[in-house]
Amino acid sequence: MESSQKNKKSSNASTQQYVDVKEVRDGVVVLRNGGLRAILLVSSLNFDLKSTEEQDAIISQYQAFLNSLDFPVQVLIHSRRFNIEPYLQLLKEKEEEQMNELLRLQISEYQHFIKNLTEVSDIMSKYFYVIVPFAAIEDEHSGFFEKIGNILNPKQAIHEQRELFETYKNQLWQRVDHVTMGLSGTGVKVAALNTEETIELLYNTYNPSLFSTTLTNNIKDIELSSLV
Repeated sequence: MESSQKNKKSSNASTQQYVDVKEVRDGVVVLRNGGLRAILLVSSLNFDLKSTEEQDAIISQYQAFLNSLDFPVQVLIHSRRFNIEPYLQLLKEKEEEQMNELLRLQISEYQHFIKNLTEVSDIMSKYFYVIVPFAAIEDEHSGFFEKIGNILNPKQAIHEQRELFETYKNQLWQRVDHVTMGLSGTGVKVAALNTEETIELLYNTYNPSLFSTTLTNNIKDIELSSLV
């Protein structure tokens, strides 16, 4: 019994060492190497339906945005099979509540149509994200006495780390504002994920399921150590 528990802990530890995320704080992903990441959710637009002038304007604005960047960004497309079950359940409830026999029949036929459609074809949902990084610069020139002081006074060291995090976070959000303004000029909508939304995205990424979204009713109960 004890041996199996030890093997399980060892397996979890060996898996977690490949996860770069240390924690999520104030909507910011903190990596194990000290780097920070902000995740932006970006809407899509139908480029083909735009006129030639509008397409040229979008391309020009996006080109200007890319040329304005002096730091790298990552574009992530998150594709999952669409979970139609909640919608089918809603239709079923509406069907039971409907007093008009004709409308109830139409709802029932529509419900079967949607169900059959999802069974014969994979309906995918796509989410577009832009990840904005900030690399924390480690102080490699800290002296011997400073290191000793951090050991003897850990509260002071923690306080300084919190102040350093706030400094780095402010610089990260300056980059976020720049990216948001640049992308908004192309006609898309941009919104930064908060702490709960970021944790849920990470949870669904490290725990892929059949559907597009794993609904977590209580985000606070999820520990980052359990993402894998």
